[in-house]
Amino acid sequence: MADDAEVEQAAVAAGDGAQPPALSKSARKKLQKQERQAERKAARKAAEKERRRADVDRRRREWEEALAAAPSDEARAEMVAARRETRRERVGRRAEERGARAERLRRAAEGAGQKVVLDLEFADLMRPNEIHSLTQQIMYCYAVNGRSANPAHLWLTGCSGEMATHLQRIPGYDKWIIEKAAKPYLEAFEDRKENLVYLTADAETVLDDLDMSKIYIIGGLVDRNRWKGVTLKKAAEQGIQSAKLPIGNYLKMSSSQVLTVNQVFEIMLKFVETRDWKTAFFHVIPQRKRGEAEAGDDEAKVSLEDNDDAAEGAGDGNLSEEYLEKLSHDEVDDDGDEELEDEETDMSNKRQCVRRQDAGPGDQDHSGAVAEATPAGDATPQAEQAKESNDGVED
Repeated sequence: MADDAEVEQAAVAAGDGAQPPALSKSARKKLQKQERQAERKAARKAAEKERRRADVDRRRREWEEALAAAPSDEARAEMVAARRETRRERVGRRAEERGARAERLRRAAEGAGQKVVLDLEFADLMRPNEIHSLTQQIMYCYAVNGRSANPAHLWLTGCSGEMATHLQRIPGYDKWIIEKAAKPYLEAFEDRKENLVYLTADAETVLDDLDMSKIYIIGGLVDRNRWKGVTLKKAAEQGIQSAKLPIGNYLKMSSSQVLTVNQVFEIMLKFVETRDWKTAFFHVIPQRKRGEAEAGDDEAKVSLEDNDDAAEGAGDGNLSEEYLEKLSHDEVDDDGDEELEDEETDMSNKRQCVRRQDAGPGDQDHSGAVAEATPAGDATPQAEQAKESNDGVED
């Protein structure tokens, strides 16, 4: 706690340009570690951006070379038309996938899904960057729930104040198929209090199975372990059941069993799918957190030192923007094709204009093939894809 306060004061002073206060040895080490993590994160982000840019450039070159190598205008026209048709089909498939996802979520809300509540009543205990991290984890929960074949009936309770403000900033949040309640879960489920089970690593009861009649609560708290035991205390004071995931039965822990919100939620989804805790743990908990498996033992050691590490896409609790964008927009390996759409058409038309200027009267009809293959009306798939990208996390 003292080290955290010192590091935070030093960070504030550095941001203001003031002389930072003298730090203890342990606080200096912690600050240096945070700075190294920030540098690595920035480097990863820059490298990923460059990789994506290079990938777009490569595919652009390949397409230009393929067009240039086409034996005739008719062949080029066929290539452009085929590419447009492929995109049109892809947009159609994505629309079908969105519809199927929405239907699965609706069925889950009607009773087919395991009820899971994200308790968002802890905003007053978190710093702004921690609320931001929690918002990202909630985005991940919704996205992975939509992709699941057996989604949960997901609730957000205590969704008010600063927490609600952050969530409202998520593109497409108003379209989420999810239960949103400003009131706490005790009021939302006042007639089913006996079915409430708060999942907390501090509980004594170990969860052996998931009961469809129960409503499992995950504490929405990102605090780097400053508020130890707060969720168990809350459950005890409210007189509701508490339990913890059976991590210790399958993984040998070197530290705390506290997980992030998205990790706990995805473990539950995976267990519903497989009915196997070990499979769920090994599927969700990152390899770097599990450590090396012991010789002659199927179990593995894990080190989960704080509850602000993401299962995928980040190492400090902040899921990478690129990863969240992929989840939100259902992107696949053809990212960047949209940027090539106009360029390939423009390039074909420019070639056509040059040929028309050089062609004789008898060649005009022959050269019109490309123009006929790329009418303005074929821009519809582009518009659909642009809308799809701008809608954020969709239904």
